[in-house]
Amino acid sequence: MASTETTGTTAQPADAEDSPAAAAAPADAPVRAVRDSGSAGVEAGLDALETPAAPRTPLRRTLIDKVLPPVVAIAVVLVAWQALITFKVVDDPSKLPSPSDVGNEFKDAWLEGRLLEYIWTSVSRGLLGFLLALAIGTPLGLVVARVKFVRAAIGPILSGLQSLPSVAWVPPAVIWLGLNNSMMYAVILLGAVPSIANGLVSGIDQVPPLFLRAGRTMGATGVKGAWHIVLPAALPGYLGGLKQGWAFSWRSLMAAEIIASSPDLGIGLGALLENGRNASSMAMVFEAIILILFVGIAIDLLIFSPLERRVLRGRGLLVKS
Repeated sequence: MASTETTGTTAQPADAEDSPAAAAAPADAPVRAVRDSGSAGVEAGLDALETPAAPRTPLRRTLIDKVLPPVVAIAVVLVAWQALITFKVVDDPSKLPSPSDVGNEFKDAWLEGRLLEYIWTSVSRGLLGFLLALAIGTPLGLVVARVKFVRAAIGPILSGLQSLPSVAWVPPAVIWLGLNNSMMYAVILLGAVPSIANGLVSGIDQVPPLFLRAGRTMGATGVKGAWHIVLPAALPGYLGGLKQGWAFSWRSLMAAEIIASSPDLGIGLGALLENGRNASSMAMVFEAIILILFVGIAIDLLIFSPLERRVLRGRGLLVKS
């Protein structure tokens, strides 16, 4: 009988290339895996480079950093002022009144309803005059910056007007226009317009030429180019011109109110200062000086400082708090 010999053979697994799963997989799967892992690593690296949003500053820290220093400075000034009176370094009240005397002057003006009237009379004139100067100085600055002939013709004149003391314009303005609000606004314009225009010219001079070429390529020419390209790019210098323009407006107004005081014009802060001089009341003089200083600081803190922070933050130069 023939015996059949069974040979035990072990079934070999099919090669990876012969399996259906392998057939379905693309040939560049290992390359893709490496590429995907590399892309993930790059994205993770970019995410790590992103600046985390700064947490909002706590109220306590804000009070310590921003409120406490000026309060301490004011307290030191008041203590030194009172010390001059207490130790009789200056013992003539007609030359240096005590802080309490000036405080009583403020109290009387408040109780009689005159304090806010003084402030509003000057602030309303100053802000309206500044807005008029803004409406004139901005287009003037654009024309001077963009038109070579105009710049050569009136550029030096603007610089000269900016250096001219504002008080010099009061006598001719009184002669031309009389003792009225028009005279006040004329003095403000002559003092503020050159500063605003020169600030804008300086800002435009610092605009990279690439921005202007890119704007022309996209069709931003003429008024559209000035509005969408030139002004935003020149904003830091323009804002500096605005701050200086307001300073000149306020100084010009004070000079006009001091020299050309009249009952028909009302009593502003400059007129209050002049009334204190005429009455030989140093307490009233100090009251006017403190109010003038207060308004200047308040306008800067409420208007120009927030605008400046916004511009710097928009250009990545200030971390948002």
